[in-house]
Amino acid sequence: MGATRGNVPSIDTDPANSGRLRLRGQWTLDHALAVGKMLRGDHGRVRSVDVTGVERLDSAGVLQLLRFARRQGIDYDVFSFREDHLALVAAIEDVADERPKKKRDYGFQAALARLGYAVQDNWNEVVALMSFLGENLVKLGRTVVQPRRLRITATVHHMEQVGLDAVPLVTLLSFLVGAVIAFLGSTILADFGATILVVELVNIAFLREFGVLLTAILLAGRTASAFTAQIGAMVSREEVDAIRTLGLDPIDLLVIPRVLALLVMLPLLTFIAMIAGLLGGMSVGAFSLDIPPQAYYARMHDTIELRHFLVGMSKAPLFAIVIGLIGCLEGLQVKGTAQSVGERTTSSVVQTISLVIIIDALAAIWFMHVGW
Repeated sequence: MGATRGNVPSIDTDPANSGRLRLRGQWTLDHALAVGKMLRGDHGRVRSVDVTGVERLDSAGVLQLLRFARRQGIDYDVFSFREDHLALVAAIEDVADERPKKKRDYGFQAALARLGYAVQDNWNEVVALMSFLGENLVKLGRTVVQPRRLRITATVHHMEQVGLDAVPLVTLLSFLVGAVIAFLGSTILADFGATILVVELVNIAFLREFGVLLTAILLAGRTASAFTAQIGAMVSREEVDAIRTLGLDPIDLLVIPRVLALLVMLPLLTFIAMIAGLLGGMSVGAFSLDIPPQAYYARMHDTIELRHFLVGMSKAPLFAIVIGLIGCLEGLQVKGTAQSVGERTTSSVVQTISLVIIIDALAAIWFMHVGW
């Protein structure tokens, strides 16, 4: 190539090393066409490029050099830049990676690896939840010793959101599910002439299982997601960092009021769901099964047992703790982006519903074995 004239970019071959190129001049946007034409020329086998002689270098020049390296099949490390150009080169290199993404491997080993990653991830979630539970128990005990730490206003506010606002939905769905159970039970029991046993079926189903389970699932979808979205938005706006900077504890301010609100309101909502389910069964008995409300109520009074009610209510506080802790933990684990908020919200709903059903199944087996 020719010699350097003023600020005009040029490429010279090192006489002592035929595989080494020396760049001169200003490699900027103003000379982009000339630079591109020179780089597309025949330079033979290039082993190294000396860029220390370049007077000015901008992003257009760096991009053209990176494309030249890809065409030549050489690594970026063969370029020797001036110290004051290295920061620009590093920044452009980070965003100029045009290599195609690696295709997903569907082989057996890759599937086994993905399974291992999933198991490890789920185990980490379990460990994080247990750690979060321990931290909340410690700080709840501290709140008992120092009552001034309790945020009563925030707790009452969340009780309204969690409990009062959910009453219409819980009542309606429990009433309809109670009616459906009565319908299904009557179609089977009518073949044996035992339609009246629908009363016991609805009573036991709602007092032991459906009342608390329906309420917990509704709150898992409605409340856990709200907790995650609220706290996650605060994390993304760095409000949680601001709380810590002020010397306050996010657990005291954000988590404990929500968990306490659930602990108070979930048993109350469960009781309302039980009553609504029983009324749904009674309405089906009165309008479709020729069982008058007086006879239905008398049969219920004679056959209902307190232990069924206690079994259902005993699971409500446990479900409240699971829903509250998972919803708040997922919110605190948000990474600061809108996508992370959505992912954590979905994860909180899936985890809470899954854990509620698993715990309910284990509790049903345990109560059956102890004779309750």
